[in-house]
Amino acid sequence: MAVRLPRPRRFDVYVALGGLLGGLLLWGVGLATRPHTEAYVFLPGRWPVLLPLLVMAGCELLRRTAPRAALLTGTAALVLDTVTQGNLVTVLMYTDLMYAAVLYGPPASAHRIPRITGLLSLAGAVVPFALWREPEALLVGVVTGLVAFAPASTGLIVRNHRDAAEAARLRAEQTALLAEMDRTQAVTAERARMARELHDMVANHLSAIAIHSTAALSLQDPKTSQEALRVIRENSVEGLAEMRRLIGILRDSSGDTEPVAAPTLDGLGSLVENARANGLDITLDAAHGTVPAPVALAAYRIVQESLTNALKHAGPGLVAVALARQDGALTVSVTSPYGDRDQPGAPGSGAGLIGMRERTALLDGTFEAGPEDSPDGKVWAVRATLPVPDTAEGDTA
Repeated sequence: MAVRLPRPRRFDVYVALGGLLGGLLLWGVGLATRPHTEAYVFLPGRWPVLLPLLVMAGCELLRRTAPRAALLTGTAALVLDTVTQGNLVTVLMYTDLMYAAVLYGPPASAHRIPRITGLLSLAGAVVPFALWREPEALLVGVVTGLVAFAPASTGLIVRNHRDAAEAARLRAEQTALLAEMDRTQAVTAERARMARELHDMVANHLSAIAIHSTAALSLQDPKTSQEALRVIRENSVEGLAEMRRLIGILRDSSGDTEPVAAPTLDGLGSLVENARANGLDITLDAAHGTVPAPVALAAYRIVQESLTNALKHAGPGLVAVALARQDGALTVSVTSPYGDRDQPGAPGSGAGLIGMRERTALLDGTFEAGPEDSPDGKVWAVRATLPVPDTAEGDTA
């Protein structure tokens, strides 16, 4: 199977052509790096100079696609050039191959080549001087350093800067990605919070309106219709006030609607009275004391949504609401008769239970809802346990 050579980059082609033309120009004018009379010129004459020049130019085509192979082949071409009269462009192209091998080669080679060339430069200075005892012998190490160690070190410096820039870019992209994830999570959490608030505020009043409007339309008793219309009006006004409060939360203080304080457990009495006006028979046992505002709001909304569900689904009977503070937690319990209605008094979507679970989970509490047996028969029970920090004594519910 034939091995397909990688296609050279356009810039590398330009480098190879430029080096080849430059070397041919020097060869044409007869400019060589050493005279043919020197003892170590084993291939005198002008024509042998072209072979290493052509090989080195070919290696330039592979300076990025196969840097190690190009360097090894170029090293052999440089050795061949040293036994001819030599061409300066051949040496210059070799320095570029050394630089490219460090910059584009594998990480292991990038760190190994500068060390090897550094040792060769040192040996090229020390060994000849030790043998010949002539200062000129040090030039061997200097030339080796200029041809090999200097471009290799330069390539390593450039590579380190490039890797550092790439790492910084990746960190910036990762930071931007994490920021976008945080923003998305914050938007999702805020949308869920607003959905819970909207559902809890409006569902109670709209359910009462739906039930009493049905009664007003189905009964011909003027007194009953009048009472139903009164309840509808009260729930409409209260629902509108709740909507204004939600709009106030969404606006800033410079808007035309100022935020209204969130409901607290002190408003449970009014909530229960409103549910009684809507036709529920309710008992309230609230021994909660002082709890933090987030816990108070969650407990209020859980009771509110439980009463809304009782209004829509519960059968005739007593609805019991109980709040108790014990063992570092606020326990909320709402029970209502279960299973006596053929169909709900108003349609439901199940979003209320989801909202109660979410409110409890945000406070690291526990929540459960479902039918259970009791001395008075089968009931639907909603129970939530909301942790109360020890510092809650100084907070206001």
